[in-house]
Amino acid sequence: METFRGLGLMQLCCPGNSLLSGRLFLARPWAVRALLAALLVSLAACGSLPERPAVRESSTAIPASSATALGRIAAQYPAEQEQSGLRPLPQSVFALDTRLELIRRAQASLDLQYYIWHNDQTGRLILRSLRNAAQRCVRVRLLVDDLYTAPLDPLLLGLASYPNVEIRLFNPFTFAHSNPLWRNLNFLTDFKRLNHRMHNKLFLADGAMALVGGRNLADEYFLRSSQANFVDFDLLATGPVVHELSQIFDTYWNSNEVYPLRAIVQTPESAQDLRQKFDAAVRPELAPRPHDVPAADIYGEPPLGVEIDRGQLHFIKAWASAYADPPSKADPGQAPANAPALLIRKYVEQVQAARSEILISSPYFIPGPLGMAHLREARRHNVAIRVVTNSLDASDEPVVDSSYRNYRVGMLRMGVELYELSPHEIRRSKLYRAPFSSSRGALHAKLTLIDGKTVLVGSMNLDPRSAYLNTELGVMVRSPELARQIRSAFDFHDAGGVYRVELKPDGTDLQWVGTGEDAGKVLDSEPGSSPFMSLRLWLDQHLVSEGML
Repeated sequence: METFRGLGLMQLCCPGNSLLSGRLFLARPWAVRALLAALLVSLAACGSLPERPAVRESSTAIPASSATALGRIAAQYPAEQEQSGLRPLPQSVFALDTRLELIRRAQASLDLQYYIWHNDQTGRLILRSLRNAAQRCVRVRLLVDDLYTAPLDPLLLGLASYPNVEIRLFNPFTFAHSNPLWRNLNFLTDFKRLNHRMHNKLFLADGAMALVGGRNLADEYFLRSSQANFVDFDLLATGPVVHELSQIFDTYWNSNEVYPLRAIVQTPESAQDLRQKFDAAVRPELAPRPHDVPAADIYGEPPLGVEIDRGQLHFIKAWASAYADPPSKADPGQAPANAPALLIRKYVEQVQAARSEILISSPYFIPGPLGMAHLREARRHNVAIRVVTNSLDASDEPVVDSSYRNYRVGMLRMGVELYELSPHEIRRSKLYRAPFSSSRGALHAKLTLIDGKTVLVGSMNLDPRSAYLNTELGVMVRSPELARQIRSAFDFHDAGGVYRVELKPDGTDLQWVGTGEDAGKVLDSEPGSSPFMSLRLWLDQHLVSEGML
């Protein structure tokens, strides 16, 4: 589960669901808190955070230098020219290979900031690669949101026991850290604080190259899961924008919301024991490298490592700038309406500046009244708008659909084109038939293209949670070439993989029209719907506040 949302009554009734694995913790207070009130009161005093001055030392990014191979590449994009080098990575195999190459080639520093880091093949592979870098005397700093770290605690402790590695947690849980039950109780006793999460995704190597986008570090973001995988996107950058991203990382790393791992997770084990267990857990048999990377990506370019070895790098040169919400957005003392939500404001500014076209990809799409007003104003100026999001059948967060569906008819009536990705249709898509032939597919890319020249990419979903509760990070690029390349990779309309949502002739109900090879196929009922699902969504709508989604 990539987002952090509320759970309706139907999941409350399902045994085996922990509070944090679903959405129960965001239901109305009467539905969850009365159940354990006496116990929670007695536990509330157990979960205080350590004193900050005693547990944290400041540090800053190591700037790009011509003494490193990656730094010499970055030097080709001097700050005074205000042009960065950009490269789109829509294909998962190239996105993972690029991360591994950057770790392998780093000579000075690696700074990683992520929302989800799973204890799976991909998560362990990255951890092993970081250990190898630290053993080469590369400084490694990992900043991880603490929501899903419990299964990773032993590995994080093991990696942190190596010289040159420091790991910090954002907005951490405070007692019985590795125990799911006690973490859930901790959540309920400290809801206002722990309801805010760091949703950022950022990867920095030698202060010279950076990766931003939607991918977390887990199998499903790199087409390595046998069950379900995501269509996602990363942007590789070098040049001036990387310096901006490094400053953002430092702001988080040194913020009041961040704590060293060992201040939160204690262990009696020695460093030697921790390292032995870590080495055993990340050995190649348990964390294999992916199969060979294709000779060229969909744009005809070879993998990054091949280009570096040849000395022939293919980057799009363009103006780019990075933005992020301040870590203080997670301050529980602030009302959501007053939160310092920088990224959503920047996003709205660009939407308001559109003159001809807005193309949106967001796995969760809840425009809300204000978003509808912005869409309506853009349509009043004849701006074409196309939105691609997940269908009910594809979404890993069906509770979102309980609010999203309230806006579909209104959007269609104002002339917005609406598409929903289907896990069944994507298996027949020209672009994604092969990667999703044996697993479920869902959309996870967070992209907006404006007027064929402005690209917005990052971690932010277009929903109230990303806007006002979680922190987010993004990059804005002015480049018609980059916009064209991204559009070609996400051309679901012609390649298939989505349903086009349309109004029926009566103008009050919806129908789903196939695309690609299924062009013309019409469904009168929503894909993925059932009597049980309809009941669940009805309950979610009445139990879960839209502001929490």
